[in-house]
Amino acid sequence: MVTRALTVAFEGIEARLVEVQCALSPGLPAFQIVGLPDKAVSEARERVRAALSALSVALPSKRITINLSPADMPKEGSHFDLPIAMALLAALELIPAEEVADTVALGELSLDGALVPVSGALPAAMTAAAGDFALFCPSQCGPEAAWVEATRVFAPATLAQLIHHYTGQAPLSPAKPGEVTRDGGGRDLFDVKGQERAKRALEIAAAGRHHMLMVGTPGSGKSMLAARMPGLLPELSPTEALETSMIQSIAGLLDQGGISRMRPFREPHHTASVAAIVGGGKGAKPGEISLAHNGVLFLDELPEFPRMVLETLRQPIETGEVVVARANAHIRYPCRFLLIAAANPCKCGYLSEPARACARAPGCGAEYMGRISGPLMDRFDLRVDVPPVAFTDLDLPPSGDSSAMVAARVAGARKLQAARYAAHDGMRVNADAEGALLEEVARPDAEGRALLSRASERFGLSARAYHRLLRVARTIADLEGSTDVRAPHMAEAISYRVMGMPEAVNG
Repeated sequence: MVTRALTVAFEGIEARLVEVQCALSPGLPAFQIVGLPDKAVSEARERVRAALSALSVALPSKRITINLSPADMPKEGSHFDLPIAMALLAALELIPAEEVADTVALGELSLDGALVPVSGALPAAMTAAAGDFALFCPSQCGPEAAWVEATRVFAPATLAQLIHHYTGQAPLSPAKPGEVTRDGGGRDLFDVKGQERAKRALEIAAAGRHHMLMVGTPGSGKSMLAARMPGLLPELSPTEALETSMIQSIAGLLDQGGISRMRPFREPHHTASVAAIVGGGKGAKPGEISLAHNGVLFLDELPEFPRMVLETLRQPIETGEVVVARANAHIRYPCRFLLIAAANPCKCGYLSEPARACARAPGCGAEYMGRISGPLMDRFDLRVDVPPVAFTDLDLPPSGDSSAMVAARVAGARKLQAARYAAHDGMRVNADAEGALLEEVARPDAEGRALLSRASERFGLSARAYHRLLRVARTIADLEGSTDVRAPHMAEAISYRVMGMPEAVNG
């Protein structure tokens, strides 16, 4: 007799069903797991043996064979422990085999029979719901998986509780979803003194999800400004929250099963590797760009990142997804993020201050910024100089709008964009618009088109830069509540593209 249980194997944020088959046959006592398991899965036999022994369940003196089907799919992770134990318990007739066969399970077993939390409960629940199966997972994973209301989620703390549930001695109640967490009050843009132009650029970037680069001397407030970006962005929509939480579930970052409505803010160090940024490594886990999906990726000291790491950002910025290629699989992760980058103008940081600049100025500035390739630089819609703030200005009271006031304007612009692109799949903000639709919604008036034409000829703008200017101008018009893109909107968009552009064009 062959007993069966179901579990999942992860490919990116997708969970594919795996059938765990257990057969007891005559022969020398053995416990073997087949079906392309990795080291963690192969070691499951020892954890299962010890957990059953802790429950006073002795394994029979037979040959135990566990097959993970489909056998040609790689199986990775410790979450196979629980379904293997369930299939074996069904084979020993300790729990009903028919009910186990219609159950998806995942969880790691400790040697005393307790269930240890694992990552990926939310995608597993989505797969269980699609097949109309119930889901069993560790108690710590229950609140996370219970967000999928289309399936019943049971979250025992121990293997003994699971057995008592199946035998009717102590049935488990379905798990309840975790708490929805919201912003409890973060850093306020009102605290930043001066830097009005950079604040305006932040508002535009937040409204249309436009990538932004800030260049300025050390201590001028670049990191301080970037840290205020989450407070300007609207809460995640239910669809966006689910997308983001599934990635965080795979990465094991969901806290107590709570779903956050706050947009992610990731700020990796410039020593991060390619695998850490774009994804990969053991299990092809999501990288920082995917963990920042629907949120903000802040790269401080941009030129200090390795050249290979920076170049890998170019394609994900355009496509909104990254493909982690492995020998036996190609795993896709979504990564539609808002990129905020900061850089010093040169290695010493004081290129604009002759009294403090090093002896290699001004050549060191071109060499330092040259670490950022032209194609990557072309993908920044907004480029802002962040000059140092005078000490006398620091004594003045704060000025400008608070984060709440800016966020209200951003929310209004986002609402206009949501209505504009409602009929177009995959488009949510102006940064997503392209092709004929972009030409239609962002067509400037005659004066604005003439201004754009002169700028393109004067500065040799690429086709990508041309379309990005249209998107930024459309966002500026949305912030103003204008249905048309006019010359002032276009002029402001151009001014963020090339420093000193308005004077150059009008002159």
